Amino acid sequence: MDRTRADRCPGVFRPWPADDGALVRLRTPGGRLTRDRLGGLLAAAREYGDGRVHLTRRANLQLRGLPGGEELPDEVVAAIRATGLLPHPGHELVRNILASPLTGLSGGRVDLGPVVAALDDGLCADPALAHLPGRFLFVLDDGRGDLVDRPLDLGLVAVSDVEVQLRLGTATWGPVVPLAEAVDELLTAARDFLAARGTGPDAPWHVDELTDPPVGQARDERTRVSAGPPPFGRVADGVRHLAVPDGVLETADGLPERLVVTPWKSLIAVDR
Repeated sequence: MDRTRADRCPGVFRPWPADDGALVRLRTPGGRLTRDRLGGLLAAAREYGDGRVHLTRRANLQLRGLPGGEELPDEVVAAIRATGLLPHPGHELVRNILASPLTGLSGGRVDLGPVVAALDDGLCADPALAHLPGRFLFVLDDGRGDLVDRPLDLGLVAVSDVEVQLRLGTATWGPVVPLAEAVDELLTAARDFLAARGTGPDAPWHVDELTDPPVGQARDERTRVSAGPPPFGRVADGVRHLAVPDGVLETADGLPERLVVTPWKSLIAVDR
């Protein structure tokens, strides 16, 4: 696909001037969220925006109706930063990490929570990786198959509790590597993408768009798994899947402290 401009995926320091006011997106790697942070964001939305927090298909959070057009007023930025949801301002646009929402809570071959955290830390520790496009997406499936069919740039699927197969674009499979090496492999692949894409407004946004794409390997049969969203209600002891009508939250009342935003615009509530 030919590009004629850089991506404009919105963030706090790069809002999108929508018809109803400025729109910003807050990244939540792996969907991890706390009630206190959600409550703080809702307070900012009530004071400056449309009073709501909108969930996205990438398990992120959006605020709408903010003042300022293409630049938010300082007091709005300060209110958002006070929530703790903007820990790495220079990398805010590239912390796009989608992971199986129930990983480490119920099912799956391995808990990918530590992998999400290490990948986020590695991204934010490298100044060069702040130049990834805002649409660039990591997708981590813990082997249950709930995210295996999602379009992605880089990612992995767990094939056992100690191994994963890497993904280098939506249709290209990389090598099977030890789980302990997965983060380093993904960060190296992200740097390789930056080197291959070049610069300028027409540079590709996605691995799938590269003129010289990564060389693939055979797909491991253990990655041929599939799972839909869990049913609403109790999923496991102390774990509930909560419907969020229209993917819009107006209050954090009644929610437990530990939450996971899902790519189905719903919440996993952890009561344990």
